[in-house]
Amino acid sequence: MKFVSAFLCALVFASSLAVTASAGDKKTGDKDWSILDYEAQKKAPKGVKRIVFIADKRPHGPRGNHEFVPGAVFLARTLNAQYPNVHAVVYPHNKMPKDLSHADLVVVLLNHGGMAADSPAVKAAMERGAGFMAIHYGVEVSKGKQGEAFLDWMGGYFEAFWSVNPFWTPTFMDLPKHEVTRGVKGFSVNDEWYYHMRFVKDMKGVTPILSAIPKVETVRFDGKKASSHGGNADVLAEVKAGKAQHLAWAYERPKGGRGFGFTGYHRFDNLKDDNFRKLLLNAVAWTGGLEVPADGIPSPTLTAKDLDQLYQDGLRVGE
Repeated sequence: MKFVSAFLCALVFASSLAVTASAGDKKTGDKDWSILDYEAQKKAPKGVKRIVFIADKRPHGPRGNHEFVPGAVFLARTLNAQYPNVHAVVYPHNKMPKDLSHADLVVVLLNHGGMAADSPAVKAAMERGAGFMAIHYGVEVSKGKQGEAFLDWMGGYFEAFWSVNPFWTPTFMDLPKHEVTRGVKGFSVNDEWYYHMRFVKDMKGVTPILSAIPKVETVRFDGKKASSHGGNADVLAEVKAGKAQHLAWAYERPKGGRGFGFTGYHRFDNLKDDNFRKLLLNAVAWTGGLEVPADGIPSPTLTAKDLDQLYQDGLRVGE
């Protein structure tokens, strides 16, 4: 049985990176370039879930940090391979779509989510009930109209002078029972895990998915002057009191539609972690209204070679 399970897992991943080419689409060789076939997605027949990733191409330090386009390529290809009724595409941030009337889910991986919060196309998609997910820096928006939009769409966001963004290594062992945690075992990875999010009142509709109690030193507050991302008196008080902080959460909107916030994924290398990767895949699927398999969405462990290939493929996005 272990052999069969491993074989099926490998088959799914192979499909996510290599789908047989067909005439008339944007596939080259044996790679799935349907992730760039925007027109085909718009014309997909009824019943097809259309997932739109919007990923930032701008560098954020040396290679390996904020590799949002390669990450989106992986997620889109894997979901396309796993679900016959899904067509996921990846847009670069500088070619953000102006029409999302077809989208069932919008996932943003951006160096600040403001451009998504301010987008009339994203707003219109949310108003008709499309799902919304933000990953890492994409969960941060400015307080005010942008913050209110993210509260409406996914129940929480990173607010400067309230939230913090340290690098640390939380351990997630007691995962809640939820579709997005199917097949996910306890794990621990070092990342820039944001915490002390600004959530909707009483966290109504919010289900914490990844929670941990940070060490006091992660707050980085000297007790005198708050910093935009380092720390403040409010977060320091909560951490000293041992209050759990939520690093990923699911949201059921009062008027329908789903949202999800995931604060990790600064480090591209963390996609090698089986549980980190599965949780991301499950979260995208759930937020888009897809059924998550009982054991979660499978994908074999990524190697350094796999990540390098994803990085190279990511360069094609937005050409």
